[in-house]
Amino acid sequence: MTNLLTYDEYSAIAEALDPPRSPFIDGKYQRGNGPMMATTNPASGAEIAQISTADTTDVDLAVTKAREAFNQGRWSKMDPDARKDVLIRLCKLITRNRRELAVMESVESGKPILDCETIDLPETIHCIKWHAEVADKIYDKTAPTGDGAIGMIVREPVGVVAAILPWNFPLMMLAWKIGPALAVGCSVIVKPAEQTSLTALRVAELAHEAGIPRGVLQVLPGDGPSVGEPLGRHMDVDMVSFTGSTETGRRFLHYAADSNLKKVVLECGGKNPAVVFDDAQNLDHVAEHVVNGAFWNAGQNCSATSRLIVHTSVKDALLEKINARLRDWKVGDPLDPTTHIGALIDAEHCTKVRSFLDDIGDGPFVSPMIFEVKADDPRARDEIFGPVLCVMTAASNDEAVQVANDTDYGLAASVFSRGGRSAIRAARDIKAGTVTVNCYGEGNMATPFGGYKQSGFGGRDNGLHAHDQYTEVKTIWIDLTDPADGDNVT
Repeated sequence: MTNLLTYDEYSAIAEALDPPRSPFIDGKYQRGNGPMMATTNPASGAEIAQISTADTTDVDLAVTKAREAFNQGRWSKMDPDARKDVLIRLCKLITRNRRELAVMESVESGKPILDCETIDLPETIHCIKWHAEVADKIYDKTAPTGDGAIGMIVREPVGVVAAILPWNFPLMMLAWKIGPALAVGCSVIVKPAEQTSLTALRVAELAHEAGIPRGVLQVLPGDGPSVGEPLGRHMDVDMVSFTGSTETGRRFLHYAADSNLKKVVLECGGKNPAVVFDDAQNLDHVAEHVVNGAFWNAGQNCSATSRLIVHTSVKDALLEKINARLRDWKVGDPLDPTTHIGALIDAEHCTKVRSFLDDIGDGPFVSPMIFEVKADDPRARDEIFGPVLCVMTAASNDEAVQVANDTDYGLAASVFSRGGRSAIRAARDIKAGTVTVNCYGEGNMATPFGGYKQSGFGGRDNGLHAHDQYTEVKTIWIDLTDPADGDNVT
C-alpha cells in the first residue's frame, strides 16, 4: 500500500514540477513545428506549462525515425530476453519517479492524487512489467503437416504503431499500449490527448534512459487535425491503436480506408449496466461496488457503471445504501489525499455533462448525481462521461438482462445475484466484452479487455491477446521431399 503524503506535501511537489515542454523524437526533446499549446490544471485553471506541439512535418520525421529503427532492427530484432530487461529497467525508473509522475498526472488531468498514487501508477508499472515478462515466453507453433513438410506459424512485430491516447487515464492507457507493442518489437509513436501530454513525454524520456533505442518510442503532443489525423492517414504507419470516443474512433477507420488499409484497433465508449437480481445478497456489498463503478474518476471512465438496472423488489433498499455510501465520497481539490472525486477535465466537458443535468453551475467540480429514469431517457442512452448514475427498474431478472442489452454499446457489465446458475447465464447473455459477477471491475492484466458493438473493434487490450494486436502471423512452409524422386531430404 502506497504511503500517502499530506496535502501540503503534494502541493509542494506540484509547485516544484519542471514538466517537459516539447515533442520527444528520435531519442530527445526537440521543438515542434506546431503552435505553442497551454496545458492547464483543470481544478484551478492555472497554467502548468506551454508545450511546443507537433505538426505534419514532425509526424513525417517521427515516422521516418520509427521506420528506420524498425528496419535496422535496433529493437525489433533484439533478443526478446534483452527487450524484457530494458522494459523492466523502465519499470524501475518509473517506480523511482512515481511521486513526480503521480502529481504531474493529478494536476494536469484533475484526477484525485489518491487514485494516481494507489491505482494509476502501480497499474502502469505492473502493466509494463507484465508484458515485459511475457516477451520471451510466447512460443510460435508448427502445423500438423505430415512427414513431407514443416509448417511454421510465427509472429512478427507489425512495424510502426501509432498509439492515440485518451485524457481520462493518461498513464494507464499509455502502458496498455506501449507495454505489449514494445514487448513484441514494434516502434511506437504516441499521440497523447491535448489536455494530458506531460506524463507520456516524461515516460518517453525515462524509456530512453532505460535503454530503449532512439526512434523506438516517440511522443508527439498536439491536436487531432495536426497529429492524430496525419498519423491515421500516413502511408508508412502500419497500425493505429486508439482509445477514446466512438465518434473519433470512426474517423480512424476512414483514415485507414483512405490510405494504406493499416490495422486499426479501437477501444471506445460504453453505457455499462450493473444488473441487480431479486436474490442479490448483501446489498451493502452491492452498493459499494455500484458507487465505485459509477463515480470512480468522476465517471470519466469508458467502463463506468452508468446504468443501474435493479429488480423492483430490492430497489428502494439498495438506493438507500448507495446514497449512504456516497456521502463518504468527497468532492474537491485533487491534491487533497482525502478527495475521491476531483475536477472534470475541462470547461467544454463540464458543459457537456451539465447539459444532461439541467445544472447551470460553473467551475470544474460536479457532484455525483443519481436519477431514476425510463429506458428511453437520453441520460440512460447517451454516454455522459460524468458522475451520473441512471437507475431503471425491472420486474423480472430476464427483463433486467433485456434492458442491459438495449444499448449501442457493449464494453462492460456487472451482475449481482446469489444464484450461481442465474448469474452465469446472465453473464453469457449480456453482450459485453467484460462481465463481472458480484463485483465491479475489468478483470486484471491477464484478461483481455475490449467491447462489443460500438464499444470496440479489431482486438483486445491486456493479456496475451494484446500481443496479438501488435503482431502479424506468418506461415513458413518447408518442403522436405526430394523433387527428383519424392524421397525425404536427408
